[in-house]
Amino acid sequence: MARKGKAASGGGRMMWRVLGAALLLAIVAGAWGWWHLRHWTPERAIYPLQGVEIGAVDGDVSWPALKAIGADFAYIDASASAFARDPGFVRNFEAAKAAGMQVGALHRYDPCQPAGTQAANFVTTVPRDARLLPAVELDMLADACPVKVSEARVESELMTFLNQVETHTGKPVILKVTPAFQSRYSIAHKLDRNLWLVQDRLEPGYAGRPWTMWTANHALANEVAQGGCAG
Repeated sequence: MARKGKAASGGGRMMWRVLGAALLLAIVAGAWGWWHLRHWTPERAIYPLQGVEIGAVDGDVSWPALKAIGADFAYIDASASAFARDPGFVRNFEAAKAAGMQVGALHRYDPCQPAGTQAANFVTTVPRDARLLPAVELDMLADACPVKVSEARVESELMTFLNQVETHTGKPVILKVTPAFQSRYSIAHKLDRNLWLVQDRLEPGYAGRPWTMWTANHALANEVAQGGCAG
């Protein structure tokens, strides 16, 4: 009986060693995965043009350094909904242009707010610039609006918004369509605009047609921005 007891005790110690080793491997793998997620970018041979999306939440940005490490263009958060404006837009917009980068301005569309009011917010925030790349993020759904908004209304109001913004910018807007918005409204099949899709690491196919731009890693971080740069 004594031997059986010792054998059982030894087996227990071995189990702790195995579990300890497994836990250590999990920690190492998790740390490597976190680092890889924060630094991974698509292969330049396949995607030669790469850029970033920057807002005030990313902190102060060294735009010359950002360009030097390979950012060819930048979309800068400008406005959202009817009245919100990114407090860092003007600073980032001017600094990015001074660094010689191609610059875009992004509006976060709110289906609960009137199209005309949102367009006025964008137009008064973003200056006329022949080189500007306008973009609209379509992510927020109308399901939570205080007043019911039909799918047909979402589409018609969005068209009104795009027409007013494109009159101001003088060029078509690129639509940053998230999987949730596309699933709810199938907007990629209804509007003839270039698409900007969002899916970490894997090439997105949820729009059902070719896309122009892809957010490949929303967690990308670099020391050129205090809060990290998302691209």
